[in-house]
Amino acid sequence: MALSMYQASIPVYIRALNILSTLLEKGAQHAKENGVDPQTLLDAKLAPDMYNLVAQVQRASDTSKATAERLSGVPAPRMPDTEKTFEELHARIAKTVTYLKSIDAAALQGSEKRTVTLTAGEYKQDFKGDDYLLTFALPNFYFHVTTAYDILRHSGVRIGKQDFIGPFEPR
Repeated sequence: MALSMYQASIPVYIRALNILSTLLEKGAQHAKENGVDPQTLLDAKLAPDMYNLVAQVQRASDTSKATAERLSGVPAPRMPDTEKTFEELHARIAKTVTYLKSIDAAALQGSEKRTVTLTAGEYKQDFKGDDYLLTFALPNFYFHVTTAYDILRHSGVRIGKQDFIGPFEPR
């Protein structure tokens, strides 16, 4: 059986967001155990022109929701970027996962052929659904998840590759 658009997106996003939530738990625990102000971690960036940890989590959430909405047609919840604490980031991730779990696989049937148009200012790009997922949405999502991991790791949180990959869960 061929890999479906659903299999290549929704479960992938859910798994990675759950792992991201676990990474954030480890960040909060690191702050507590080492007397680090949690705000220091939340505000941390890898470079001056990059988003901080909070915004990386928000972008991962937004990318997964937008992809699911564009491919399924199921409206995604709008979330203003108001999170300021680890607890609020966990709540955002949980709300995102709840939305993703609400999407039925049938809603993505045929989405590989659907036209997805991205616009940002004067930029406009049309994709076929499968190209959008594989060449833009998934790489963009993993950029933000990886950057969040890197910020935590660079800030001294004791996490490694296995924490990023997460537990193996056979289907």
